Amino acid sequence: MIEIDGSHGEGGGQLVRLACALAAITGTPIRLVNIRARRDPPGLAPQHLAAVQAVVTLCQGECEGLALRAREFTLRPGRIRSGEFRFDVGTAGSITLVLQALLPVALSAPGTVHMMVRGGTDVRAAPPLDYLRFVLLPLLVRTGVRADLEVRQRGYYPRGGGEVALAVEPGRPRGLVLDAPGPLAAIGGALHVSNLPAHILERMADTARARLARFGTADLQLDLLSPDRAAGPGGACVLWAQTAHTLLAGAEVAQRGVPAEEIAARAARALAAELDAGATLDLHASDQLLIYLALAGERSHFLVREFSSHARTTAWLIEQFLPVRITATAGATGTGVEVELLPAGAGARN
Repeated sequence: MIEIDGSHGEGGGQLVRLACALAAITGTPIRLVNIRARRDPPGLAPQHLAAVQAVVTLCQGECEGLALRAREFTLRPGRIRSGEFRFDVGTAGSITLVLQALLPVALSAPGTVHMMVRGGTDVRAAPPLDYLRFVLLPLLVRTGVRADLEVRQRGYYPRGGGEVALAVEPGRPRGLVLDAPGPLAAIGGALHVSNLPAHILERMADTARARLARFGTADLQLDLLSPDRAAGPGGACVLWAQTAHTLLAGAEVAQRGVPAEEIAARAARALAAELDAGATLDLHASDQLLIYLALAGERSHFLVREFSSHARTTAWLIEQFLPVRITATAGATGTGVEVELLPAGAGARN
């Protein structure tokens, strides 16, 4: 059994979700302690609990001490299974964060995994659903991952009520070697607001186009959602750049009291920073793709403008379970990240 200190590095919910996913994939029992120790309040919040319970269900595991606000628990994974599953966060907790834990586990199932998850589709401190749909999943397709996502209903804080279906085919990812972004091919984006006036969406789009004009004309998908497609008011702005070799993005979730122009400006600034830095993966993709690249069994390399604390924590955790070494080397214009196999017999860093 591996004991994982939940306060290590960034020490947030991501460490908990990823530790459980890696335990399920490798069949390694784990004991998690000091869970979210530096958060207020500490321990498992509803969305963290929902993600862990979902992984436990998928891998037929056994848990001791798992409860709301628990600061430690033990997971003994069983055999990952395929089939149809329904998971409900029970709050507006992020659906995308729950899927972050489930998707890599589903790849190790013996057959197709169909998952329906209820909660918040676009909430603060989590990737908007359209980032998952239009950025992360297309990048994963390049590694050979086969997954199909359907948005059935949007949901936001504090009501929740969103619903997403994801079907995942089993298979081992391939590595990615992204040494340069290559020439810019197109600027795009997906912007939506729900149960709000149309002018909010229009102002958001006008700001996004203006902020990205130096890169070219942005082709934006605009969606004004009515009550039959969204539970409550909300929205998000996801902007991306398609280059010859990769896909970069910037995203922001709408927040009460924050003007539409500022939401779009934040997303545009993030995307512009990636393009100006010559990155081949944006900050969020570099963090989220690490587990898939570590499972690939072959070398991967990419460039980021910054190797975040989230990414460093993720790299440390992956190395506890898998025989890989993840290194980040800062350069004059960014950081090169290498994912490589350890020599046969070296094992994970337990």
